[in-house]
Amino acid sequence: MQKDNLKSEKMGTVPVGRLLAGMSLPAMLSMLVQSLYNVVDSYFVSKLGEEAFTAVSIAFPMQIMTLAFAVGVGIGTNSLIARKLGEGKVDEATVTARTGLFLAILNAAAFVIIGLVASGPFISLFSDNPRVISMGTTYLTIVTAASAGMFIEIIHSKTLQATGNMLIPMISQLIGAITNIILNPILIFGLFGFPELGIAGSAVATVIGQLTAMTYVMTMFRLKSHDIHLTLKGLKLKKENVVNIYKVGAPSIVMNAIGSVTTTGLNAILMSFSETAIAVLGIYFKLQSFVFMPVFGLTQGAMPIMAYNFGANKKKRFYKTFYLSLTVTIIIMSLGLLMFQLIPGQLLSIFGQRSDIGIYALKTISLCFLPAAFGIIITTMFQAVGHGMKSLVMSLLRQLVFILPGAFLFGKIFGLNGVWYCYPFAELFCVLIFTPIGFKVIREEFIRKGSFEEPLLKAG
Repeated sequence: MQKDNLKSEKMGTVPVGRLLAGMSLPAMLSMLVQSLYNVVDSYFVSKLGEEAFTAVSIAFPMQIMTLAFAVGVGIGTNSLIARKLGEGKVDEATVTARTGLFLAILNAAAFVIIGLVASGPFISLFSDNPRVISMGTTYLTIVTAASAGMFIEIIHSKTLQATGNMLIPMISQLIGAITNIILNPILIFGLFGFPELGIAGSAVATVIGQLTAMTYVMTMFRLKSHDIHLTLKGLKLKKENVVNIYKVGAPSIVMNAIGSVTTTGLNAILMSFSETAIAVLGIYFKLQSFVFMPVFGLTQGAMPIMAYNFGANKKKRFYKTFYLSLTVTIIIMSLGLLMFQLIPGQLLSIFGQRSDIGIYALKTISLCFLPAAFGIIITTMFQAVGHGMKSLVMSLLRQLVFILPGAFLFGKIFGLNGVWYCYPFAELFCVLIFTPIGFKVIREEFIRKGSFEEPLLKAG
């Protein structure tokens, strides 16, 4: 395929504002639907009783770990494909995509074994209640061992996003989430003549949703013409491609894994104060997804644009994408901050909770939203130019050096109210440290590529 026939060339030619909107809005919409699914799923499982909700909560960190590997390989593949296309190396971009698909299938196979062998022992680490262990093992075994649909769907979607196609990935995620939402009550409670599966029904609904999304995106790959032909036929594994995919993807995997560790550590700290505080933290994570998920959708559109223009050495478009993404992120986060400050009680009441502890927590933690806006976009910029390790270091500092020790220290000094300040404290310090590092890295990278001018101080 000739370079001048590439659909992905729009990332180097279409006005940045229109391009970013076209690529980000579909992903933002699908992320919002995913946030809705997370809340609806928790609502239906809670109807089975507290033990069922506890079982799913215990399973959540390993479930996130599975997702982390799928997304990590996808992000690494996405970034490398976009840079190759920006450099005009279409054949190398195709080889990269096929390598990413192979790695996704390999990881899915590994999680079949992990799901079958490790689910029971993992749940048993956190509960001695036989019913919780039984339900948790059933749920986790199904969602982990049968996660191939998720791995394959994500690698196809990330490949399309790297070429500038955001519509098919959006529809794919919407199909998966909506299928999940519809099937959850049907399979859990045995509606419309279906057998009542209980907690296993929630897991089966999740797997069917993933397989449905996978089927759609693979069908679209076959029926429509794309810059990249994604198939294992003619696979040529190159050590360089595998290394470069994981160079960006591994930090993403670790970052998501660290998030699970941090949540577990915070629960241990909060347990010394009150079980209500643990519940409040869980509610916060559900609510904040409605603020953060649209931002992550925005970064799905922004990263391939930045990566493409970095590969094409188009510095002005790179910086304009960066600043515009940052502006939109700040607006979204500001709206979220206002919501958490003005109506925390109403937000808590969605989950039948309206304690003073919860109101104070939501108001305090949400102070992290504005500095987090800068941190998220800086991380996206690192990933776009292949500096995924810096994203990893940033996450390690935030989660393990600032959040957990901060929560412990503030709790000892100021009590429970002090614990919540660990989030704004961590976000602020990370931004102060990594913003200058980010601009230094980009300046040096463009100098290395032959752009000797100073970077723009404004979007222009």
